[in-house]
Amino acid sequence: MRFMLLQNYGEVGSGCAPMSEWTPGDINAHIDFQHTLNAELLERGELVDAQGLAGPDQAKFVVSDGAGAPVITDGPFPESKELLAGYRIVDVETVDRALEIAARSSAAPGPNGVPLQERIEVRQVLSAPDPEV
Repeated sequence: MRFMLLQNYGEVGSGCAPMSEWTPGDINAHIDFQHTLNAELLERGELVDAQGLAGPDQAKFVVSDGAGAPVITDGPFPESKELLAGYRIVDVETVDRALEIAARSSAAPGPNGVPLQERIEVRQVLSAPDPEV
């Protein structure tokens, strides 16, 4: 079973400053944690992909009707307080294992080494049905 673990940062009430305000040591500790977790998951054969994402200030939103030119707008919108910071796709035997990995990810170190306790969204990756022959 494949699951996508979505890492959101900057949620209202999280109490954590944006990473752009962290010390270089705190950033390095956080990234080292992510690399270590990815290496462990890769060794277990569970990691499919993991990526950090550029900030919302570099995002583009695209809307198209399929006939005319697409409408492309820049982000972020000022009212947006959180961002999708990254994701992991894991291939595991059970949903419980996906939740276990999400819990570890949630405890990634933040400023002063304090676990972030960020909410990790866990969603099963669905496959398209096989076309009938």
